[in-house]
Amino acid sequence: MMQWENLTAAEFQESLRKGNRVCLLPAGCVEKHGPHLPLGTDYLNGHKICCLAAEKEPAVVFPPFYFGQIQEGRPFPGTIALSPTLTLELLLEVLDEIGRNGFHKIVIYNAHGGNRHLLNYAIQSCLAERKPYAVYLPERRYTDEQREAWKDVLESDLHAHACECETSISLANHPELVKMDELGDLKADALGRGDHLPPGRTSASWYLDFPEHYAGDARSATAEKGEILRDVLVDGLAEYVRIIKQDDNVPRLLAEFYNRAEDVGMYNHRTPRPPH
Repeated sequence: MMQWENLTAAEFQESLRKGNRVCLLPAGCVEKHGPHLPLGTDYLNGHKICCLAAEKEPAVVFPPFYFGQIQEGRPFPGTIALSPTLTLELLLEVLDEIGRNGFHKIVIYNAHGGNRHLLNYAIQSCLAERKPYAVYLPERRYTDEQREAWKDVLESDLHAHACECETSISLANHPELVKMDELGDLKADALGRGDHLPPGRTSASWYLDFPEHYAGDARSATAEKGEILRDVLVDGLAEYVRIIKQDDNVPRLLAEFYNRAEDVGMYNHRTPRPPH
């Protein structure tokens, strides 16, 4: 495993020379995680999972991208919520810089639920102009065995934010940053303050249900549970990286896509218009 920031320039170049052209980009944010977890929980856990996965399936791990979509966290101290357009532009610039440095495949590992729509739009935005790289955004898909292992470990039902699973993984990754004493007997169920509306979402949906930025019941979290859950995530990401390393279709078809997009309208330039 190679962390981008830990390599010398010569080591970085040597890695590329050996054909290591896959980069993992952990995407998180800085936001409140209940009363007991650090503000950097998402990017800390995301980066750790990427590093462990890269030990199993070699890749270069980019420093955590912690400027995520977190407008819903603005009422809480410590949240860093850049403007929406700047957040998107910053992410696209980072992808371009990773590509400029020689990586042909970039895997964005999302560790923050609020990034979901941002990241989907970002990878579609990469089609606006030709890129020398392909971007992959894995979804968490588990084998039956992994799904059962995950289910068997957990005691609570709601898993959304600073919950049993996220707290357990944090206890496994950085126990010195978790303050279980601050949690006390606190749990957070959805308040249902938007249940009068038809199915759908509003800009306030998250705040309607979870006004204290805590969703679930972390009281039964343990480091032992976290190690099991983390292993599931690490194994899944390592397997994903292994598969995309062998993928030739996406880069080939992207080149075809860019060629066709650039050829649109060429008929009008090269051939006289037929008479009306």
